[in-house]
Amino acid sequence: MSRASSIVQTVRDAYDGIEGFLPLHAPVFEGNESAYVQATIESTFVSSVGAYVDQFEAMLRDITGAKHVIATTNGTTALHMALLLAGVNRDDLVITQSLSFVATANSIAHAGALPAFVDIDADSFGLSPTALQAFLEGECDMTSNGCVHRASGRRVAACVPMHSFGLPARIEEIVGVCDKHGIPVIEDAAEALGSRVGSRHCGTFGQLGTLSFNGNKVVTTGGGGAIMTNDPEIAKRAKHLTTTAKVPHRWRFEHDAIGFNFRLPNLNAALGCAQLERLDDFLAYKRALAERYNDAFTKAGIPFVTERPGTTSNYWLCAILLNDRTERDECLEVTNEAGVMTRPVWEPLHTLPMFSSAPRDTLVETLQVAGRLINIPSGVVRRPVK
Repeated sequence: MSRASSIVQTVRDAYDGIEGFLPLHAPVFEGNESAYVQATIESTFVSSVGAYVDQFEAMLRDITGAKHVIATTNGTTALHMALLLAGVNRDDLVITQSLSFVATANSIAHAGALPAFVDIDADSFGLSPTALQAFLEGECDMTSNGCVHRASGRRVAACVPMHSFGLPARIEEIVGVCDKHGIPVIEDAAEALGSRVGSRHCGTFGQLGTLSFNGNKVVTTGGGGAIMTNDPEIAKRAKHLTTTAKVPHRWRFEHDAIGFNFRLPNLNAALGCAQLERLDDFLAYKRALAERYNDAFTKAGIPFVTERPGTTSNYWLCAILLNDRTERDECLEVTNEAGVMTRPVWEPLHTLPMFSSAPRDTLVETLQVAGRLINIPSGVVRRPVK
């Protein structure tokens, strides 16, 4: 049996021999989703004002430990707003990783800034604190205007590490490096709901953190995101700006800043509340699946990506590493042809035309991982998908 065929069989065995098409990560609606959405429709409060928005934010505070949570329309708007709240201005530089979904860099561009790509750690796929320190010390200077990138003259206004596939990055070390250079950290925890470093939830280490609730995430609101922070003033500003900067009044429409229509609708929040009620069950299922994968792929001699010691991954998307790009592409072809949905990692952001001129380091680990990794079915599947 070829390695590609072995992957197909291993995935199906992990799902108890399930037949038919196996998606990468489809949502599961087996709780109160229909009831809560119907209740929202009957209330007529389907837009950004409603009880479910408040409840959704409260549930996320309880789950993550963040003191303040502001729900937004999607993860991209959450990250865009977080950058503005952290003080990122037009023509600033924001350090992030090239191995990420395009929304990370898009959000930086939406804020008028330019990304600078720094390499990842091979065991977490998250921003490397060692590479970050080398970039800051070798490519930047501390000035009266803060940390400035020497070649471009741009101020380094923020750092955005990502917890890729729900695998926690070395976030404590990243924050430590950034603190020494006066750089705020905004965690892109879009994929990391339920992931922790020690007992602390990802997205709560930096000045701000963001979540995503897209249809393919552990928990979905259809589309949705959230900003997390422990700073009450930042939280107040976040809610104000995401609600079109409207000054509270019973009937007047007064606005005191250029605001954004970024608040999550109540209809979506209703779906999210029902999903969050099932979060522990989802996480337990996904952990058991990851353990089965790890055992089986280890026996087959195929590296399965696991959480680092001292961290807890939500295993949003499980991943394996193949020998090289040629084998990767062969396995993608065979698995998808067999009805087992697999995907390569995103194209590294520095290779995309709109970000090809952005500052970067050598990105050695980024390129190695990009050529070898594939994601395999990782969702909660109770029954065959027709």
